[in-house]
Amino acid sequence: MGFYSNVIFPRILDLSMSSSMLTPYRQQVLAETEGDVLEVGFGTGLNLPYYPSTVRKIVAVDPNPTMKRLAQKRIDASTIEVEFCQLSGESLPMNDNQFDCVVSTWTLCSIPNIQGALQEIRRVLKPQGRFFFVEHGVSPEPNVEVWQNRLNPLQQKIGDGCNLNRNMEKLINEAGFAIAHLDKLYMERSPKFLGYLYKGTAIAP
Repeated sequence: MGFYSNVIFPRILDLSMSSSMLTPYRQQVLAETEGDVLEVGFGTGLNLPYYPSTVRKIVAVDPNPTMKRLAQKRIDASTIEVEFCQLSGESLPMNDNQFDCVVSTWTLCSIPNIQGALQEIRRVLKPQGRFFFVEHGVSPEPNVEVWQNRLNPLQQKIGDGCNLNRNMEKLINEAGFAIAHLDKLYMERSPKFLGYLYKGTAIAP
């Protein structure tokens, strides 16, 4: 992990993702979480204030060690037990059928082996467990998608592996989930190429 990924990017991420315009999306996605929760791509812990009291424990997964240092104050302030694990979402040491819920917010865009990560999410969820997500991805508008494809190589460098053009609905379906609810929309006050959101709930078999 290089200097940019380890030192600079986590601080850029914390600043940009702290925007209040993201709060409603976090609140909506996390409102029904409960029991034992795995959060993939925990980052700097920006979701923590929005978890309801129905959550017993959060296992937080992120491969970047700097994220935990930046998240520590939020972890300490949380009324919910948080266990941080420096791991990639593509290979999880957790047991099969361990979690009631899995959460991913603005994370699947940057996991290199997204199919592997989704299979792992499915594996660690209990039968009929719920996968709550809000992710940005490819737009249905061809003129926007063209620019997403053109800008993707640059975005991968600036965003530490972030992709603009992944079809999140297709990827989640292909991983064997049943999507119970899905909103597809442009995020307010965001450029279209960056702000097309997939927000929903998928059920593990």
